[in-house]
Amino acid sequence: MAASKAPTRELDDEKVELAADEGHDERERTLSRKEKELEVDVDFGQQYGHDIEKDAVISTSPRESSNISVSPPDEEENQEPEDPNVVFWDGPNDPANPMNWSSSKKWGSIAVVSAITFLSPLGSSMIAPGVPGIMSEFHSDNELLSGFVVSVYVLGFAFGPLVIAPMSEMWGRLPLYHSCQILFLLFTLGCALSKSMGTLIGLRFLAGSVGASPLTLGGGTIADLIPREKRGMAMAMWVLGPTLGPTIGPVAGGFISGYLGWRWNFWILTMLSGASSIMGFILQRETYAPVILARKAKRLRKETGNDALRSKLDKGLSARDLFFFSIVRPSKMLLFSPIVQAISTFVAIEYAYLYMLFTTFTSVFEEQYHFAPTLVGLAFLGLGVGQICGQLVYTFYGDRLPKRHMAAGTFKPEHRLPMMIPAAFCLPIALFIYAWTVQAKVFWIVPIIATGIFGFGLLLSFMPANTYLVDVYTVHAASAMAANTVLRSVLAAVLPLAGPTMYRRLGLGWGNSLLAFIAVAMLPIPFVFVKYGEQIRKREKVRL
Repeated sequence: MAASKAPTRELDDEKVELAADEGHDERERTLSRKEKELEVDVDFGQQYGHDIEKDAVISTSPRESSNISVSPPDEEENQEPEDPNVVFWDGPNDPANPMNWSSSKKWGSIAVVSAITFLSPLGSSMIAPGVPGIMSEFHSDNELLSGFVVSVYVLGFAFGPLVIAPMSEMWGRLPLYHSCQILFLLFTLGCALSKSMGTLIGLRFLAGSVGASPLTLGGGTIADLIPREKRGMAMAMWVLGPTLGPTIGPVAGGFISGYLGWRWNFWILTMLSGASSIMGFILQRETYAPVILARKAKRLRKETGNDALRSKLDKGLSARDLFFFSIVRPSKMLLFSPIVQAISTFVAIEYAYLYMLFTTFTSVFEEQYHFAPTLVGLAFLGLGVGQICGQLVYTFYGDRLPKRHMAAGTFKPEHRLPMMIPAAFCLPIALFIYAWTVQAKVFWIVPIIATGIFGFGLLLSFMPANTYLVDVYTVHAASAMAANTVLRSVLAAVLPLAGPTMYRRLGLGWGNSLLAFIAVAMLPIPFVFVKYGEQIRKREKVRL
């Protein structure tokens, strides 16, 4: 147990805000005298075993919070009386603190989260090569419906986070992972047994909704487990799922649909989902500190009979109020936070382009390049190879600049973003090359190389952007990821529906060039945040 040392006024630091308790005015008065003097050293925070972003006591106003310096509490402060009713970690090496878990336990959890984060987006596009078989079996020739049966799954990605994120703040991350995995398995099994187009579309939507859990919670789980100076590798593993999964899906789906039929896409997904669920039950543990400490306080109340014991991170809200505030938070971020708005819009447009390209690959490479239906999925390999190259570059170089600044004590979340600048240029360049090579029917390897450049730029944009949001919002990383996921999923679900009409009217050349021009218009975003991100964070006034 440790006394809470945070005033209840609005604070930029996330966990201090959680620790604040409005019912303890005496503590508040005691600390008001000290709050401008207290500085906490980053090294002290790391030695204590948890992320300084989450647990530091901030001595500045929200508008000044990005200039925080931290240092060990001085002797006078250590002599201040502790509140014996506040429950916190049992010292700097408390094994219950996820930051103190063994490396094998941490990376086992991250491996499972990364696996299911790969599996869920895999299901979004795996069925794409099998759409002609679906339309034939259900006797439909509706062009809009043929696109919607694929994109409705991504629409579920937009709905699920709005419920999953607040529920995780009430009950923790682990119950959401387990329950959503089981539901995903059942809904995917239902897709394999569907007897009508309506049933298939409805179950695809539900599968996408619960399949959004690793996309929503994964960034927060990594923030729970990994200090920020080592977070790049873990984020690279996790982000690979939503970028590489939709690319590998059609490659596998082309062979599966061609040789076994479209239903086997869902049978195989069901098997993989069952395997990942078993892995999750074995390897995953709860990582969300407020829930762990709430359970500890509940256990101590039962053991000691002291009903006044409470978690340091207890907000003092009822379950109903907590759910309400949590479900509103992602929407508030999207509507009022310039950071979430700009970064999420940048990522959402790129992600939507990925699905827009999916609407053209099958027809382009079957009709213009005469790929066999079983082999057309190989046209997606360019995207996959480009993303793997982006993954390798980010793995080796993504953490170098942040680590250098951390060693010098000058780290800011914006040091995650410089790699987005060259990546942002890759996207319009790739789209222009793809547009006019397929328009002119240049040898098939050239447009596939262009898609490789696109995949490279997509991954190198996606990973820094998500890591930046996690660094900025820490405890509320799940809500920031939810806001990000909602926006990109809505665009990825809706924009491809306009693809066939756009390409029919503009052609492949000008149609894809239009996308490239929009990508050019988005180029200033990474420049702005690299140079002015700190000032933007200082001025943000959204209460979370």
